[in-house]
Amino acid sequence: MELKDWPSFLAIQQNEAVNQYIRAIDSESVIKQKFAQRLIPWRYESGDWLTLVIETSDTKEFVGLIGFYCQDAKSQRAEVGYAIAPTMQGKGDATESLQAIIDWGRLQYSIHKYVAVCSSANLGSQKVLLKTGFIQEGTLVKHTKMFNNWVDDYLYGLLT
Repeated sequence: MELKDWPSFLAIQQNEAVNQYIRAIDSESVIKQKFAQRLIPWRYESGDWLTLVIETSDTKEFVGLIGFYCQDAKSQRAEVGYAIAPTMQGKGDATESLQAIIDWGRLQYSIHKYVAVCSSANLGSQKVLLKTGFIQEGTLVKHTKMFNNWVDDYLYGLLT
């Protein structure tokens, strides 16, 4: 992530359609803090998110964000996450990017297991996770409060 990515980062963080299954939308000052954190050189064991920008290969058009963070270095476990701009959804970019980051993390950091938490209502994200080999390992009942409603989340796992 670079300074030039700020407008795209802000736009996706404030997009209601993207965030309806992820989180309540933060204030711009909180989003600025998140962005500043992602500009700092990243270390796997830091517990911070590695956030990468997804762009089209030909026009370099912004597609979305993807990344992971080390949940537990000793257990070699990382959580993945992604957010795709609404106009770019359904084109396979999330699946391709997720597969690439899984492969890279396994080779670079010997990650044994990836986990993902996905809203039970987010069918598109569930399809991406299943296409890349994740399996649903459980349901977290009324786990996340989204816009004043408690929603169930599915817990996915992928052994590498």
